Amino acid sequence: MNQTRLGYLYGFGAYLLWGFFPIYLKLLRPAGPVEILAHRIVWSVVFVALLLAAMRNIGFLRALARRPRALAAIAAAAALIAVNWGTYIYGVNSDRVVETALGYFINPLVVVLIGVFVLRERLRPAQWAALGVGGLAVAVLTVDYGRLPWLALTLAFSFAGYGLVKKRLGLPAAEGLFVESAVLALPALAYLGWLGRQGEATFGHGSASHTVLLVLAGAATAIPLLLFAGAANRLPLTGLGMLQYLAPILQLGCGVLVFHEPMPPARLAGFALVWVALVVFTVDAVRHTRRTRAEARAAAPVPAGAR
Repeated sequence: MNQTRLGYLYGFGAYLLWGFFPIYLKLLRPAGPVEILAHRIVWSVVFVALLLAAMRNIGFLRALARRPRALAAIAAAAALIAVNWGTYIYGVNSDRVVETALGYFINPLVVVLIGVFVLRERLRPAQWAALGVGGLAVAVLTVDYGRLPWLALTLAFSFAGYGLVKKRLGLPAAEGLFVESAVLALPALAYLGWLGRQGEATFGHGSASHTVLLVLAGAATAIPLLLFAGAANRLPLTGLGMLQYLAPILQLGCGVLVFHEPMPPARLAGFALVWVALVVFTVDAVRHTRRTRAEARAAAPVPAGAR
């Protein structure tokens, strides 16, 4: 199997797992969102530590300890992903899966927005048009919900910020997840200890299947991330960009078809505007990539033997 095909298989695997993740989170009830988040953090550390030990790749921690700026960036990434995970778990457990899907639909547009205001990037006209349509979609959804879709916006901005920090940090997926989870592990363990003392912990006090599902939260977090890393290393950005819409499509399907969340006409109109913005954004990205490659080929020197 060639590397591109393998990359697509990894990518489909990652986004399929993320797409059906709301079903898994629903199975973790009656645990509350913060308890689920704490277990997700703690068992991620355990799972990835075992993986790194099997790969004999623990030595990277010594080199990382000598980079204080990198450690500060890891702490920032950890805070952002904790906000993202916590918000997502809360959204699913409060029967707002549709709004969580919206967050990941608008995430690419938020990434572009961060590029403008943080990285001072210049946008092409089509990108400005996509942002404008996306802003109109948020306005329509605000009218429909009677409030800003804050849960979706929190998910989009926290994940976009996390991606920006991770891009600058440049750690591999497993190593990055281990250190980020380790930063959060102490407060997570402290919360679980407090919850146990209050007699409110569900871990070990419910069914055996519930306890096992909480333990598996670490693997459920790490495996799609590792699959995504495998896809990112093998696919062009355009291919990876097209795959990223699979997860929110599946999440939206879970919300409407599995959990029977409402989708009134005004909300559907808001989502339709988001999809229009994403079509404009994606078509422009594909055309720009093709144009850039063609210009690079045209500018490349012709080998002497080919003249």
